[in-house]
Amino acid sequence: MPLRFASAALIGVSILAAALNLSGDPGSSRLALSLTFGALFGFVLQRSRFCFFCLWRDLIDRRDPRGALGILAALAAGTVGYAVVLGAWLPDPSGVRLPPDAHIGPVGPILALAGAAFGAGMAISGSCIGAHLYRLGEGSPTAPFALVGTALGFVLGFLTWNTLYLASISEAPVIWLPRHLGYAGSLVLTLAVLAALAVPLLRWLPPADAAPSRRIAPLRAVFVERWPTWLGGLAVGALGTLAYLRVGPLGVTAEIGGRARQAAAGLDLLPARLEGLDGFRGCATAIRDAILTPNGVFIAGLVAASLAAALAAGEFRPALPTRGQAVRGLVGGLLLGWGAMTGLGCSVGTLLSGIMAGAASGWVFGAAMFAGLTATLLAGRRLKLLA
Repeated sequence: MPLRFASAALIGVSILAAALNLSGDPGSSRLALSLTFGALFGFVLQRSRFCFFCLWRDLIDRRDPRGALGILAALAAGTVGYAVVLGAWLPDPSGVRLPPDAHIGPVGPILALAGAAFGAGMAISGSCIGAHLYRLGEGSPTAPFALVGTALGFVLGFLTWNTLYLASISEAPVIWLPRHLGYAGSLVLTLAVLAALAVPLLRWLPPADAAPSRRIAPLRAVFVERWPTWLGGLAVGALGTLAYLRVGPLGVTAEIGGRARQAAAGLDLLPARLEGLDGFRGCATAIRDAILTPNGVFIAGLVAASLAAALAAGEFRPALPTRGQAVRGLVGGLLLGWGAMTGLGCSVGTLLSGIMAGAASGWVFGAAMFAGLTATLLAGRRLKLLA
């Protein structure tokens, strides 16, 4: 067995052993599930190249719609799954209650600004936060700087939060579509919008290869060959539903934000009070006292599994960073962190988990994110600052 396969298998066994060890403690069963879901999420992201920036760039540069259709597939699968779960947990959505832990946030101009900033950060750094985490497992030279920049961006977001909260966020409405349309109406509307977005993209699909496809061994198809994005999207939607059912909505910024808040508070950099922040739903950034947290082990599992997947596929390619990669990572990460903190989540938490739950905030953040990404990418290329 080649060394890379043996190394990947060792990492996989280690993740499994850690999950089993945690599951043996009655108080840590949630941690075990978080680790498992994180590992599955990281494996799916790496195998299907499920990166919002890369998939959107394919659409802009080559008119290749397959990545964008994969994103729509993830949203459609997750929306159906969430509707089943939410209908069981909260049969009557018309009251004042919101579903537990769902990422449903305030809708207003600050949310749009946060989404645009996040999209700009994606264009500059080359990925969203979730993709930087799985690329950390691939040996990306930019990812470490982008994640450091993200933590700094969260601190900047904490420093600007009170001003933005008092100016706009405190009065922004929290819009949950099932409350106004019912579960059936919300599901039909969401799927109709996703279908309307998919129809023009389907016209750009490249013609099918007329040559007979070569037969690929099952293990090679899973661990070596790149997955089609639609398959990765369906897997992301299914994982989003299962994670919400057993642990909580998918999200990758709660641990980063919480640790950044803890460090900034320890250095006395934060305001005495962050107005209303801890009352909102989304990727919570509460100060953490525990060493192990559900989102922390989720991220650990994501990075470890993406490393194992990259090793097995021969895609682990560590490299020394250039000055440009370091600068772009830090600057882009700063925007990613500020946008994620102010928008109460990122492309995974606010966009994916939000839209799946029927939150209007997910749509607003997503539209602003793609607008900010596109504008920054095109402007950066015109100025010859971005490739």
